Amino acid sequence: MKLLIVWLLNALALLAVAYLVPSIHVSGLGGALIAAAVIGLVNMLIKPILVILTLPVTVLTLGLFLLVINGLLFFFVGHLLNGFEVQGLLAGILGAILYSLISWGLIALVLGDKD
Repeated sequence: MKLLIVWLLNALALLAVAYLVPSIHVSGLGGALIAAAVIGLVNMLIKPILVILTLPVTVLTLGLFLLVINGLLFFFVGHLLNGFEVQGLLAGILGAILYSLISWGLIALVLGDKD
């Protein structure tokens, strides 16, 4: 149940990012749900490989290259899906940062710390 709530909150965060960043477009809640699932899969499967391959660059930039990796993956998912569009790498980086912050805030607000 918690996984479905997090998925829905991530989709809502994606809709908020599309509202805030003019060069990111989502076709609606259905497109946001699909895009949130694909972003989660890409972050789970592809991102660890990219982080390992780019480890020297990440160390040299003191971790800032991870923002570029997140933006590239966000941009990649935007080109992969029809209902989700990202118009440039800079929009991908900004969208990934906002998506992470909004998603984190929504999850913390809704689910909270239930120990």
